[in-house]
Amino acid sequence: MPRKGMRSICFNSKTSSFSMSGYSSPARNSISTGTPRRNFSESLIQQSIEAATVLINKWNPETSTYAKVTSLFHESKSEAMQFIRCVNDLQKSMHALVTENPTSEKLVHAQNLMQIAMKRLQKEFYQILSMNRAHLDPESVSARSSRASARSSISDFDDDGSVSHDDEVRNVGDSIDEVEEVSSIVMTDLRSIAECMISSGYAKECISIYKIIRKSIIDEGIYRLGVEKISFSQINKMDWEVLDRRIKDWLEAVKVSMTTLFNGERILCDHVFASSDSIRESCFTEISKEGATLLFGFPELVAKSKKSHPEKIFRVLDMYTAISTNWIEIDSIFSFESTVTVRAQALNSLNKLSDTVRSTLSEFESTMQKDSSKSKIHGGGGVHTLTLTTMKYLSLLADYSNILADIFADWPPPPRSSLPESYFESPSTDDSPAPAISMRMAWLILVLLCKLDGKVEHHKDVCLSNIFLANNLNHVVSKVQTSNLKYLLGQDWIAKHEEKVKLFAANYERLAWGPVIATLPENPTATITPAQAKEIFRKFNSSFDETCRKQSSFVVSDPKLRDEMKVSLARKIVPSYREFYDAHRSNVVGERNVGLIVRFAAEDVGNYLSDLFFGNNNNSGSTSTSVSSANSSSHERHSWSRGKGLFGSNG
Repeated sequence: MPRKGMRSICFNSKTSSFSMSGYSSPARNSISTGTPRRNFSESLIQQSIEAATVLINKWNPETSTYAKVTSLFHESKSEAMQFIRCVNDLQKSMHALVTENPTSEKLVHAQNLMQIAMKRLQKEFYQILSMNRAHLDPESVSARSSRASARSSISDFDDDGSVSHDDEVRNVGDSIDEVEEVSSIVMTDLRSIAECMISSGYAKECISIYKIIRKSIIDEGIYRLGVEKISFSQINKMDWEVLDRRIKDWLEAVKVSMTTLFNGERILCDHVFASSDSIRESCFTEISKEGATLLFGFPELVAKSKKSHPEKIFRVLDMYTAISTNWIEIDSIFSFESTVTVRAQALNSLNKLSDTVRSTLSEFESTMQKDSSKSKIHGGGGVHTLTLTTMKYLSLLADYSNILADIFADWPPPPRSSLPESYFESPSTDDSPAPAISMRMAWLILVLLCKLDGKVEHHKDVCLSNIFLANNLNHVVSKVQTSNLKYLLGQDWIAKHEEKVKLFAANYERLAWGPVIATLPENPTATITPAQAKEIFRKFNSSFDETCRKQSSFVVSDPKLRDEMKVSLARKIVPSYREFYDAHRSNVVGERNVGLIVRFAAEDVGNYLSDLFFGNNNNSGSTSTSVSSANSSSHERHSWSRGKGLFGSNG
């Protein structure tokens, strides 16, 4: 049996040195009694012990100053490999001796040699890990693994079908830079030492050194990426600018962590401890679990915070995107049963982020609903602030359509009665229902349009109301066309609402300019008396002048819609007036004050019309709407939310 008082080797992390302590490891006191090979002769045992004695004592730091200050693996790689082989052979000899004679002096001597060898390998393992941090950083390890995978996918065969080892080695050497080459060598050395120590019963010492050094690297990496432990109350007290900066740091941290930091550590751990599944799981879990849980716990804190800001939902969506797009990597890197808490934390953050997006959109809808429907129409009927802010918000959200589709997949849609089938490109059916996110966006736009309709409900100037509705619906359609909303709502939705814009424009034209058009005869060139011509000129002058004055403050924001409306007006007024002007101006030329009778040439009419819809009101004495417009207001106002509105008949 082993001699009492025999001592084991422990690493002293405070002094960065090794010391001897009471030897109590069962794995070392009880040499495995597995049956040795029968042909493992006494002479071979003697040879292996003698060879081990020479080489192990040569590198015993307790008896050799040279061994104390020199690294075996750095000094001579071939001798280092020979050292490993000697230890492995010594272990086999010890197995044989235990079976033949457990109390032999040879076994005691072999055990003493084994302790010296393990102390040497512990020192080498520590030195390689601590002195090669740059070559074992996760980025180098990840890059090495990626290139190795790429090389393995290249055919190993020459044109004649034979493997050319020399060519392969040369190609590998050409493709790996110096850093990756050193990284590969270091990883191989660590694996050789780890396998030797584990098979010799010194797994605990090997694992302890590895965990201490590698965990410090992961923790430092997480800190350098800007991820720190932070409380819920701290987040609630932060200014948005500070929190926003932390979120941006976190987004970058997730990217780096999954591609290099945790990925590289998993690769290194799997390589060094390839001989033991349980050890590599234990090492990786202890090294990475704390940092990964901290990383994936941050989004949950942000999601649960009461911090309110218009950009919060977009940052929340960014974080959701970061986790969901990296989920395959998260699931792969943290695949061990002991890292299930990391996966659970990432999943829990996803759920909290989803809840925040849903609640934020519900609050957004509620805010629109609460907007005062009786507020005045300002700015000549231009695009309302509610329209601008809402459509900017929704168009930005549409950039996250795939993520939102995932978030709203299991959310109940708005009431079916609130969204007519014609609202979408194709009617919803049981077989092909409209996507939940499409329904949600459609509903929010409908809420906006109904609120805008409410703003004209109590407005007396129906002409201005139609300009307002045309401007705002046109802006809505334009934002849909120029954003990802077009994919959510469909081309049919766009076409239907473009028709609604034209309808509002036509209503405005009829109500505002109908009286002007009515002053001109259906047949402008028909023979009439000078008195009749004079009366028609007088009525046209009065009606055109009054209408131009009233409409001069009206605005059409979109240049395309503005031009279309002006062209439409010009086509209905200018040709008829020109024909009448050319045919009957001569009838009143002899009249006194002819300039007051024929106030506008045909070109003047066209010029006045071309100046419309810019909101240039230079006349303070603009009159109220015409009697005919006022009387017909209750019949002509077109609503988005009623039967003759957005979804109703255009008749």
